[in-house]
Amino acid sequence: MYMCREKLSNERLEYLRKRKIRKYIIWAIRVSAVMLALVLWEVLANLGVIDSFIMSKPSRMWETLKNLGANDLPLHLGVTCLETVTGFLLGTAGGTLLAVLLWWSPFLARVSEPFLVVLNSLPKIALGPVIIVWVGAGTEAIIVMALAISLIVTVLEMLGGFLRTSREKILMAKTFGASKVQIFTKVVFPSNMPTLFGSLKVNIGLSMVGVIAGEFLVSKAGLGYLIVYGGQVFKLDLVMTSVVILAVVAALMYQAVVWLEKLVGKLIHYGG
Repeated sequence: MYMCREKLSNERLEYLRKRKIRKYIIWAIRVSAVMLALVLWEVLANLGVIDSFIMSKPSRMWETLKNLGANDLPLHLGVTCLETVTGFLLGTAGGTLLAVLLWWSPFLARVSEPFLVVLNSLPKIALGPVIIVWVGAGTEAIIVMALAISLIVTVLEMLGGFLRTSREKILMAKTFGASKVQIFTKVVFPSNMPTLFGSLKVNIGLSMVGVIAGEFLVSKAGLGYLIVYGGQVFKLDLVMTSVVILAVVAALMYQAVVWLEKLVGKLIHYGG
C-alpha cells in the first residue's frame, strides 16, 4: 500500500512538472511571436515595404509613448480605465439581476425574449446621439454606452445558463423541500459560476468597445480621444500607439478576471 501511494505521488509530481514546463513553453512562444512581429514591422518599415507614415513603426511608437508618458498619458489612461470598469461592473451586475428576475418568472421571460433578441442585435453605437441627448455629452454618456453594450449580453448569457441548470439537481432539491430561494442560491447560481466568469471575460471587451465608441463622439480625454485627435491631425504614430495601449489594457483586464476566477474557484474548493 505504501509503495502504491509513493508511486502515485511520484506520477502526480511528474505530471505537474510537465504541465508547468508546458505552460512556460506556451508563454515563451507567445512572447517570441510578439517580438518577431515587432521586429518584422520595424524592418519592413525601414525598407519601405510598408508605408511608415500610414502604419507607423515600433521605434516611432516608442518615442510617441515616451512623449505621452511625460505629458498626459496617465490622465487619458485613467479616464478610459475608469469608464470601462464602471460600465463593466454596472453591466454585469445589472444584467445578472435581470437574468435572476427572468429566471424567477418564466412568464416574464417568455414575454421579454423577442425584445432581448432585438436589443442584442441592434447596433448600440447607433444609439450614441440619442444617449448624448438623454444624459448629456460627458462621462455619463460614455458609461451608458458601455452599459448598453454589455447589459443585454449578460442577461442572455446568465439566463441561458440558469435555464440549462441540471433538472435532476433541481428536482432533488425540491424533493427535500427546498424553497425557490434555496434552489437558486444552493443549486442554480453555484452551478453557473463558469457562465458568470465567461460573461465577465466577454464583457471586458464589450465595455471597452462601448467606451471607445463613446469617446469618439463626446470625450475630451481618454484613449479614444487620442485616436480621434491623432487621425484628425494626421499623427498616425499617436493613433497606432493608442491602439497598442488599448490592446495591453484589454489584456490586463482580461487577466484580472482570469485571476479572480481562479481565486473564487480556490475559495469554493476550500469552503466545500
